[in-house]
Amino acid sequence: MTADVHVPPGTFLGHPRGLFLLFATEMWERFSFYGLRALLVLYAVAATEAANPGLGWGSAQALKLYAWYTGLIYLTPLLGGWLADNFLGQRKAVIIGGIMMALGQFSLASPPDLLGSSAPWSLAALGIDFPATPTSFYLGLALMILGNGFFKPNISTMVGELYLPGDARRDGAFTIFYMGINVGAFLAPLVCSTLGEDPVYGWRTGFLAAGIGMTLSVIIQLAFARHYIGDLGVVPAARRSLALAGGQQQPLTPVERDRLRVIFVIFIFVMMFWAAFEQAGGLLNLFADRHTERVVGTFTVPTGWFQSLNPLFIVLLAPLFSLLWSRLGARGRNPPTPVKMYSGLLLVAVGFMFLVIAVFEMQRSADLKAGMVWLVLGYLFHTMGELCISPVGLSMITKLAPLRLGSLMMGVWFLINFFANTLAGYVGAFSEDMGSYGWMQALALSVGVRAEHAGLLGIFGGVALVLVLFTLLLWALSGRIVGWMHGAEGPQRLPESQRTAQAG
Repeated sequence: MTADVHVPPGTFLGHPRGLFLLFATEMWERFSFYGLRALLVLYAVAATEAANPGLGWGSAQALKLYAWYTGLIYLTPLLGGWLADNFLGQRKAVIIGGIMMALGQFSLASPPDLLGSSAPWSLAALGIDFPATPTSFYLGLALMILGNGFFKPNISTMVGELYLPGDARRDGAFTIFYMGINVGAFLAPLVCSTLGEDPVYGWRTGFLAAGIGMTLSVIIQLAFARHYIGDLGVVPAARRSLALAGGQQQPLTPVERDRLRVIFVIFIFVMMFWAAFEQAGGLLNLFADRHTERVVGTFTVPTGWFQSLNPLFIVLLAPLFSLLWSRLGARGRNPPTPVKMYSGLLLVAVGFMFLVIAVFEMQRSADLKAGMVWLVLGYLFHTMGELCISPVGLSMITKLAPLRLGSLMMGVWFLINFFANTLAGYVGAFSEDMGSYGWMQALALSVGVRAEHAGLLGIFGGVALVLVLFTLLLWALSGRIVGWMHGAEGPQRLPESQRTAQAG
C-alpha cells in the first residue's frame, strides 16, 4: 500500500479487515475453478452412452484438452494484469473477470444442443485431434480462460497492497489468503463431484454448482468492497505511480532490475514444480479412478473426492507453516525465498516416490489396484511442497515488483502455470506412449512391474528424478539469487509519509 490509497481502519486477527473480504472473494472463485477441474477430464472421457453420458473422448485427448485449458487459463493473467495496471484498475478487472467466469460455468451447464455442436478440429503439429463437441462446451472454457485473466492477478495484487513496504505481516497475510483459496478448493469436489459424478444429477449439475459459487464471489465483492477496502484497486497502478513520482515517468533503477531478474530466474524452477503438481487434475485423477482401490465397506469413494485432499491439507498445515516461518523469523533464521522453494521441490519429489510405491503394490494386488494410502501420502507431500513455494511466491512478487508493474508481474508469475500446465498435460498423456516402448517395458519387467503399468512407473519415477535435479540446481544458485533481492525480505526504511500512514 502507498500513502495515496485509503483503506478503512480496523483489524481482525491482527490484519486489515479487507484481507478477509478478499479471502471470501477468492474462496468462492476457487470453488468454481476447482469444481470444474475435478469434473473436466472425467466428463470428457465418460462414454456418450453411459448412465451419466459424457463426451466419449479418449484419455490422451482429454489430458491434452486439460493441458491447454489449464495452460491458457494462466496465460491470460498477463493481459489482465497489464490492462488493470494501465486502464481498468484492479477492482474493476476482478468484477469483469468474475462475471465472465460465471457465464462460462453456466455455458458448460447448458443443454448440449443449445448452441449446436462444433465440427471436429485438429492441430496435428501439436498432437491435438478433438472430436465434434457441443459448442457451449468450448464457449464455456473460453469464458473461463478470459475471465481468469482479469480476476487472478488482480485479486492477489490487492492483498499485497493492503500492507506498506516493510510490513512484517505480509507473508502471514498471504498464508491466510492461501487458506481461503484452499477452503474453496476443498469444498468444490465435495459438492461439484458428488453432484456431477452421480447419474441422477449428471455432469451439468456439477458445472451449475460451480457457476453459483462464482456468482457468490462477484456479489460479495460488489456488496462489501467499498466498506472494507475503500478505494484500493480503483485507480490504475500506473497512474498512481506517475502521480507519486511527481508526474514524471522514472526508469527502472538497478535494484529494481535485479529484483525483476529474481522473478524470471525463479520462474524456471517454479514451472517445474507446477508441471509436476498439476498431474493432480489429470494423470492422478485417472490413477485414482482406474488404479486405486476406492471401496470402503459398501461405500465407493468418488474419484473427485481425492481432489479435496490437497486443499484439506493446506487448511490444516498452513497455520503450522506460518507459525514455523514466524518462529524462525523471530530468531533471525527465517529461510530466504529460494531456500523455501528448493525445499518445496524436494518434498514434491518425495510425493512422487510414494506413487512409485503404489505402482509396485498394484503388482501384488488381485485386482491390480493400489491402496488409497499411497495417493493420500503423495498429496500430503505435494501439499507441503506447495506451501513452501506458492504463497511464498505470491508474497515475493508484491515485495519485488515496482508499483507500476505490480499486476503485470503477478501476471508473469501466473504465466509460469501456462507453461507448466501445458507441459503437465503432455507429460500425463505420454504415460500411455511411454509404456509402449520396449526399453521401458523391459525396465519395468526387470523390477517386477507388468508391461501395462510401465508408463506409470516411468512417469512417476521420471518426475521424481527431474525434481531432485532441479532441487540441486536451485540450491547451488540460491546465494546469488538472495543477493539480487537487495534485502527486499527484510525491514526497509520507508518514506516519512508512509511511516506516518502505517503508524495510523
